[in-house]
Amino acid sequence: MRFDLISIFPEFFAGPFEHGIVRRAREAGIAEIHVQDLRAFTKDRHKTVDDRPFGGGEGMVLKPEPLFEAVESLLGHGVGDATRPTAADPKTAIVLLSAAGKLFSQETARRYAELERIIFLSGRYEGVDERVAEHLATEEISIGDFVLSGGELPAALIVDAVTRLLPGALGNEASSQNESFAESASSESNSLPTGAQHAAPLQSKNAEAGSLAGYGSRVADHVLLDFPHYTRPADFRGWKVPEVLIGGNHAEVAKWRRAAALEKTRRNRPELALP
Repeated sequence: MRFDLISIFPEFFAGPFEHGIVRRAREAGIAEIHVQDLRAFTKDRHKTVDDRPFGGGEGMVLKPEPLFEAVESLLGHGVGDATRPTAADPKTAIVLLSAAGKLFSQETARRYAELERIIFLSGRYEGVDERVAEHLATEEISIGDFVLSGGELPAALIVDAVTRLLPGALGNEASSQNESFAESASSESNSLPTGAQHAAPLQSKNAEAGSLAGYGSRVADHVLLDFPHYTRPADFRGWKVPEVLIGGNHAEVAKWRRAAALEKTRRNRPELALP
């Protein structure tokens, strides 16, 4: 199994993988872990990876270009554009760590352990351009209902959870068959796993104040995921920013964001959405 971790803080991963089961799996050749600095795929002298969000609002948004180019460099081929998207490799997952993603569970870890490669996209700031979630990532994953500064720690946790399920990683295969969550025979549930410990990055700072931006926004006492974020360029490989976010009508922007947040919640975390 190969893990690739893309981050603006590659040094974050200097310690977590040097201990215990993950270290032993690396030394035995069971798991490969490679870390990539996202800033290496910028084109300006300041190595800029973020920009202001279309439609206004607080924070900055990670741009699509560096993330697309980083993944394409790792894969060794392009992922296409709006006119000719490239089919995803079924043995490779490209995982965007996001508070607006589907909830990670032990069943997800088991499914990942059957793959050959996982590429993790670690978000920062207010979020990641939605075109990354829609057209680059194969999955958008959250590891829980609280706020972190970014996706690096969730990525490290998932690497640990998956590595220990790889054949030979534990030494005694029965160890992973006789522990919490080992007996689940059902498909992944969107409900919170009982007793699981989770974390999730990139929620809005204003969520508790009732802002529409961010996990924690509420509509009639129902929690919504964050609305999609977009930043420059307005047209990236033929995938365009929704026109309403460029028009400057704040009332229409707010209406669109509310509807988009509800739609994404219904898709990724239906148990949180309005009926």
